[in-house]
Amino acid sequence: MKNEREPLLGSAADGASNGSGLDPLSEHQRLLARPDLRSSPENMIVDASNDTDSLMAKEDPTYGSSSGEPYEPSMHRTLEHPTTNLDTMIHLLKGNIGTGILAMPDAFKHAGLYVGLFGTLFMGAICTHCMHMLVNCSHELCRRLQVPSLSFADVCQRAFESGPIGLRRYSKLATNLINMFLVITQLGFCCVYFVFVAANLREVIAHYFFDLHTRVYLLLLLIPMVLLNLVKNLKYLTPISLIAALLTVTGLSCTFYYMLQDLPNTHTVKPYATWAQLPLYFGTAIYAFEGIGMVLPLENNMKTPEDFGGWSGVLNTGMVIVACLYTAVGFFGYLKYGDSVKGSITLNLPGEEFIAQLVRIMMALAIFFSYSLQFFVPMSILSVHIRRRLHTEQSRLIGEYLTRVSLVVFTFILAAMIPNLGAVISLVGAVSSSTLALIFPPLIEIVTFWPDKLGRHYWVLWKDVAIMVFGILGFIFGTYTSVAQILNPDLV
Repeated sequence: MKNEREPLLGSAADGASNGSGLDPLSEHQRLLARPDLRSSPENMIVDASNDTDSLMAKEDPTYGSSSGEPYEPSMHRTLEHPTTNLDTMIHLLKGNIGTGILAMPDAFKHAGLYVGLFGTLFMGAICTHCMHMLVNCSHELCRRLQVPSLSFADVCQRAFESGPIGLRRYSKLATNLINMFLVITQLGFCCVYFVFVAANLREVIAHYFFDLHTRVYLLLLLIPMVLLNLVKNLKYLTPISLIAALLTVTGLSCTFYYMLQDLPNTHTVKPYATWAQLPLYFGTAIYAFEGIGMVLPLENNMKTPEDFGGWSGVLNTGMVIVACLYTAVGFFGYLKYGDSVKGSITLNLPGEEFIAQLVRIMMALAIFFSYSLQFFVPMSILSVHIRRRLHTEQSRLIGEYLTRVSLVVFTFILAAMIPNLGAVISLVGAVSSSTLALIFPPLIEIVTFWPDKLGRHYWVLWKDVAIMVFGILGFIFGTYTSVAQILNPDLV
């Protein structure tokens, strides 16, 4: 599935070149250009050009405006093929609905039916608010810097560079942290994909032929995964990506069909779980909602960016659909299968029915084909260091291929060490997704608007601090509980 990768790719590629010198073009050259979402192979590949001085903050808000009016970023964007509101909505839905949706019933198991119901809606509201924060900070910094658009990593760096004097020297550190968590997140997705494909293949083959350990299937997948990820140009993977999207939609529709049949009464499942299990719920839920990295690329490429925000804008409308869909899958999946629900709802489908086995195969193929899309992000960041240390084209090519093979083998080893799908998803969500979605956006807002635009009595500051504390607590307890469950699966 390409959706988890898409939200991060634009930010990662941009952030890597910004923070580490990937692109020999000047910073302003890199920042001003944005790709056409529809013309690029995977909707988030960027390249660009323009001139250099406007990254320096201008004190005069009318800088560059012949009419004397304040600089408006959206009026200075030149797009060959701008996206419509409908295009943007489709990309937003596609970028937020991924493998995490299949793990939502397992998340509800760790929260209870009603805590999961209201908790998922609350989590969706918080994540949506953080997306709005990031867009607002981007607009503010674009006006200060007189540039039409910024990426996630750029927003972080420019916020620190123009923020409180004591924090300015940490701008590169903050950008590098974002890129680090992007790498961790994407490699975590790759581990989840390895385990997901192996687990579903095991269920199908065990039903019709014989049962083998999940690690055997992981080993059988290793060579095909390595070969698939030797393809450097994502353009050649576009047809595979389309096939994966069709398989995902079909598989999810069939899964709903099975979930909604013969639902038991709500009293057959627990309404709430223990406090010890809640961190696992948090990790899985925030993993599912991790789509914040795609927000700026989408808004930057809109024909009418003013329609993106607002109460009835594209962002709120899309995220309401996402939150309701996640809540529905979690609620009905847990109600249907109770505490026997597994890390992916596809593993609970009736094994004796051919359609259910076909769903497992479809979802396994979709995830297998999507691995290379997730893999592009860490490679785009790590290739910076390869090009720095190797000076001939041949050595760089060899170095990149060796890195690709090594990273695929690394994710295979992690997946083989942790074949517990639910625990892996929760760990990735707690470690990386909470950082990108809940900790960095409020931090960026505080730094961007400090000290004069944080509201009366600094209510914006206290609100942002509360969200950051929520994210940090989720990070700490979610990581601890996930690791504990990995080490001892029967602990909770």
